Amino acid sequence: MACLSAALTIAPPLLAQDTLPRRLPPVVVTRDVNRSPLELPYAITSIRPDSIAPGLTHTLVEQTLALVPGLTVANRNNPSQDARVSIRGFGARSAFGVRSLRVLRDGMPLTLPDGQTPIDYLDLESVGSVETIRGTASALYGNASGGVIDLRSGPPPSAPLAFQARSWSGSNALRRYVGLFGGSVPGGWGEASYAGSVGRTTSDGYRSYAQQRLTNAFIRASTEVRGIELGLVGLGLDMPVAQNPGALTQVQFDTNPRMADPLSVSKQARKEVHQVQLGLSGRRAIWREGDMALQVYGSGRSLYNPLTFAIVGVDRRTSGASLRATIPVGPGSFSQRITVGVDAQRLNDARKNWSNCNAVPTANANCPVVGVEQGRLQLDQREIVTSVGPYLRDEMDMGGGRVRATLGVRADNTKFELHDAFLTDGRDDSGERTMSAVSPMVGVAARLANSHSLYANVSSAFETPTTTELGNQADGSAGLNSDLRPQYSTTYEAGLKGFARSRVQYDVALFTTNVRDELIPFDIGSGRTAFRNAGRTNRRGVEVSIATELGPVTFTSAYTHSHFRFRDFTSGTTQVAGNAIPGIPEHQFQASTTYRLSRVFLVGEWMAKSRVYVSDANAATAAGFAITNLRLGGTAVFGRPWLTPVVGVQNVFDRKYVGSVAVNAAGTVATAKFYEPGAGRSFFAGFSAATAPW
Repeated sequence: MACLSAALTIAPPLLAQDTLPRRLPPVVVTRDVNRSPLELPYAITSIRPDSIAPGLTHTLVEQTLALVPGLTVANRNNPSQDARVSIRGFGARSAFGVRSLRVLRDGMPLTLPDGQTPIDYLDLESVGSVETIRGTASALYGNASGGVIDLRSGPPPSAPLAFQARSWSGSNALRRYVGLFGGSVPGGWGEASYAGSVGRTTSDGYRSYAQQRLTNAFIRASTEVRGIELGLVGLGLDMPVAQNPGALTQVQFDTNPRMADPLSVSKQARKEVHQVQLGLSGRRAIWREGDMALQVYGSGRSLYNPLTFAIVGVDRRTSGASLRATIPVGPGSFSQRITVGVDAQRLNDARKNWSNCNAVPTANANCPVVGVEQGRLQLDQREIVTSVGPYLRDEMDMGGGRVRATLGVRADNTKFELHDAFLTDGRDDSGERTMSAVSPMVGVAARLANSHSLYANVSSAFETPTTTELGNQADGSAGLNSDLRPQYSTTYEAGLKGFARSRVQYDVALFTTNVRDELIPFDIGSGRTAFRNAGRTNRRGVEVSIATELGPVTFTSAYTHSHFRFRDFTSGTTQVAGNAIPGIPEHQFQASTTYRLSRVFLVGEWMAKSRVYVSDANAATAAGFAITNLRLGGTAVFGRPWLTPVVGVQNVFDRKYVGSVAVNAAGTVATAKFYEPGAGRSFFAGFSAATAPW
């Protein structure tokens, strides 16, 4: 099993092996271990961020997830709120964490059973590759599978014990220090490998009131015992400071994009998070080329989150398990590969809300003591979500390896329970809701040649509201929203992928997705967001990626066209059919060029997005933009240690732009806080030293 990411740069002997065909290796996304993407009838992308564009700081999600067509990252430049990550528009308007997508870490789910994924505790330092399924995948992954992102560790050092130290410093008081360790050790039953890292990051942020202080850690170990591959994955986060600068109005953004929302500052909006997650997995080969896999995992998270309208405290416990078996059936030209499995998850949140008494000048019923942040208790409840999802897939070889058909189906059952412990208001808002769905898919992949594949599929997905979305009701009442329903989608997709003359890698996908009861956020004032169901929406898109090598130059690009529209939705009293779905650029282009000469590399990156509508009414937009990043670095080997310096500039031309928008913010076009500014020009320098090649 893979264990830790490659170093910031790769020594020249390794670079010579980094040819384009190796950039599309057999995928190891949980349900498709060691399969070629050319055999799979859906859009799947595998990239190695540090190899394609070396010199990354490993502090920005948009760098790690760059160059994947169909995937968009909107950096909110707000350490208190996760970046918005979306695939084909799913997740683009998330108010809390990542929504609509399944996020995995070395195959271990990070997504909760209600479909939400906090990514603040992700350790990007150890990511060696990113494998992405673009499109509806509920037939295999269940709730909120508008796409799947599996962040995979890179290989560990070959030495029995190796150490590496990395340091970064840059604009806005950025400081990051990381210690890494790892190795590979022969054993009596098989090789054992291990790797880990501990990092400390501090930053004042591009905007005012955007300080962040965090320590994160990662560990991965694997071995083989009597033919069973065993793996351990662990992540940890201690973030005592993450300030929330909030969103801005148009006038505020035009005047000073670095300012913070005055209300966020006066109410001291921020969050404090502590989290640990551990996962154990085992895999054994069975019945010729089949296998069986078992995984168990659990986590604990504590959150203290003052917001402008309240203080939220959550004590969370999650657990989960999955069992999967893949069995090849039948010889000859019509062989089958049957996969059967089941996933189970449980979320248990103890949630309390208090009045936020910061900036309250005189005592009142909600804030009886002036100067004390935490006021009257407003909510005390336990939220429990359980989900079970059995699934079945049959892959049929219908033409001697040239044509493969895939049939899949999954049945999910998600139960929400709320136990109200705040009974002094004279009400018991306890309740429960159960949401179920059956998600089928069918697809065909045909090899046009050894290095080209044409595919088509029809797939479905469903997405429940999260526990927070069910609890945030427009009238401010407690309990679970009885009117909010899951959203359902059906996707028709066709694509072509492969290699041309071993030097050009390409991927083209066309799709149309019809969504019923789409979950739409809207601001209900004081910074609170509620949700409702839209009638119907349609998403049509084109995704293209091209990568090539010309001597010492590597070029990679990704273009996404997103024509996403409401088909039938009445917002208030206004029918907005034909309007663009807000929060999503219609055009996005990314490109990276890396020039390697001896022990030096130069990287140029470009990213451009078209304008983004900020509301269902399409009454205002955030303008389109284009930014450029540059990095220069190298690898010098002087015996030991192996040294790697790098310097870089983000947003070279200091473009002023909106990195993300708060969709449907309350107020008029002039007063609503829609805009979350992107960062201006910033500089950084980094240095690493290792005891052995990493």
